[in-house]
Amino acid sequence: MSQFLKNTAAGFLQDYGGAVLIHLVLILIWQLVADYGGLPPYMLPSPTEMLATLSETGNRWAQNAVVTMIEIVGGFALAVVIGVALALVFSWSRTALLLFMPLLVSLNMVPKVALGPLIIVWFGYGLITNMMIAFAICFFPVVITTAKGLSEIEPELLYLARTVRASRWQIFRKIQFPGALPYIFSGMKVSAVLAVAGAVVGEFIGSDKGLGYLMLQVQVNLDTASMFMAVLLITLIGVALYGAVALLEWLLVNRGGQA
Repeated sequence: MSQFLKNTAAGFLQDYGGAVLIHLVLILIWQLVADYGGLPPYMLPSPTEMLATLSETGNRWAQNAVVTMIEIVGGFALAVVIGVALALVFSWSRTALLLFMPLLVSLNMVPKVALGPLIIVWFGYGLITNMMIAFAICFFPVVITTAKGLSEIEPELLYLARTVRASRWQIFRKIQFPGALPYIFSGMKVSAVLAVAGAVVGEFIGSDKGLGYLMLQVQVNLDTASMFMAVLLITLIGVALYGAVALLEWLLVNRGGQA
């Protein structure tokens, strides 16, 4: 186990060590510009000033971060489950594909910011509403990439499975789903990014909790350091979600293929 962790850490440093170094250099430049660039703190607070806001209990960082995280992960998970299920229906029924895929494309063209107030009217303010907005924004990439992946399965494999009287569920579980995993994870990565935007948009439109809501509150007092801190926490949540998807892809696709 320890050897596996060492190999994983070594591989991570080899692949991403340069990217980590660039991030650290940019943070150092940011600190120097904030300290010696002559800009007022309300325009560009330093990283240390930003981190100092974490000690301010009035911002309720933990509570707001948890709310935003639930909205992001909940909307993303809902998009993945419903998106994969709907793509499966499309792979089973060409009629459903021809009827409903154009409708999904049309709905996806609707500006989600404009749709937000309507969702608030339907579901009211709160966590569920923001989760639904995140779902509405990140749903389409999962459907389209999964449908594409399921349609790329070799016809010979499907024909062979049908000749041995495999059920549709067995064909999906044994052939279609494993073959479509690279496509599914591509859609999930895009959706992970969009889910973050969706949750924050929902909090901007109407909410009384969350990091997006907190940004609007501290903006009144020109508390730019707290605004930067909220942006950083939102970014970290998004990076963690994206990293979890990438790790799952490595375990199921890359490592599974090597095994």
